[in-house]
Amino acid sequence: MPTLRQLFLANNAQTTDFPLLLEFERAEGVYMYDKEGKPFIDLISGIGVSNLGHSNPYVINAIKQQVDKYMHLMVYGEYVQTPQVRFAEKLTSILPSGLQSVYFTNSGSEAVEGALKLAKRFTGRQQVIAFHNSYHGSTHGALSVMGNEEFKQAYRPLLPGVSFISFNKTADLSYITNQTACVIVETLQGEAGIRVPDSAYMQALRARCIETGTLLILDEIQAAFGRTGKLFAFEHFGIEPDILLLAKALGGGMPVGAFIASNQIMSALKENPILGHITTFGGHPVCCAAGLAALEFLLNENLINQVAEKEALFKKLLVHPAIKQVRGKGLMLAMELESFDLNKKIIDRCIENGVITDWFLHCSNSMRIAPPLIITPAEIEKACSVILEAIAHYC
Repeated sequence: MPTLRQLFLANNAQTTDFPLLLEFERAEGVYMYDKEGKPFIDLISGIGVSNLGHSNPYVINAIKQQVDKYMHLMVYGEYVQTPQVRFAEKLTSILPSGLQSVYFTNSGSEAVEGALKLAKRFTGRQQVIAFHNSYHGSTHGALSVMGNEEFKQAYRPLLPGVSFISFNKTADLSYITNQTACVIVETLQGEAGIRVPDSAYMQALRARCIETGTLLILDEIQAAFGRTGKLFAFEHFGIEPDILLLAKALGGGMPVGAFIASNQIMSALKENPILGHITTFGGHPVCCAAGLAALEFLLNENLINQVAEKEALFKKLLVHPAIKQVRGKGLMLAMELESFDLNKKIIDRCIENGVITDWFLHCSNSMRIAPPLIITPAEIEKACSVILEAIAHYC
């Protein structure tokens, strides 16, 4: 009889020839456990999803309660469904007043797709500006605004009218004109290896968009919900977007994304044509119930105010001649090494020794450090000791 691993390789689609092939039986807190019961510290939060750790009982209880009431009813946007309404109400209550209309989607990529359509429809313009080394997802529209040719060249032709400028380079803002529908930008660039822009640059970007009538789309799919030490990363820079993109931690472990705008902007999807963006499962009641519970837990447990101290502890501990830099903000960090080869060896040894981490798509010589916000100082010390042992083994 074939093993589960053999069935996985035979029947589940693969995206590389070298999957990790780790088999996990359960997960709780910052730990995942394999079938032998070995614990692994999840230092990447499922790529930003598990902000509250795994199996948060408050979220699980909300899921169970909603399942007992109803699951899928009908296409999103037609029925008044309590989980969607309450979740949208909570989100808009913690956002600036110009972000008052929430469109729930299935994922971050779909949020990107919806936002690009909305910007074109509202402005009547066709040009889109994105950034070199950006990452916004893998669907066709999201891929079109990815700033890395290696990952997109095999899928051309992509969306026309997309131009790229350099992140944190004020001179490039002149490319934004009154023909530009939108600028889509990660508030902190993620897959580029956690690049934090200057406040002056972000304010100049905001001003240029206002000057030219261009919509500013901030992609906070990775950076929101306390990951950077603020509820939303744009709060670090004193700006507000016209359209905000959320996903990953938004669902508390369940699949949900959102694009959020003003009522005026979002109303463009209601006519010429009607049903300007539709989704069957976006805003699924169980996902929204989980997301609302996760947000309430995050706000009630004072986790965000602890992020800066945990960032400082990582930076204090991760010191070694082989470490070129630890950069980022909050618990969205990148540890830079000399090369991808060294980084990969260290990552593999960390996994062998019970710490899950990885590298960045556009910055393969840097290690991702983005644990659940609930990680304790003792767990940080344990994870860092494993990383430093791996570095010492190869350096």
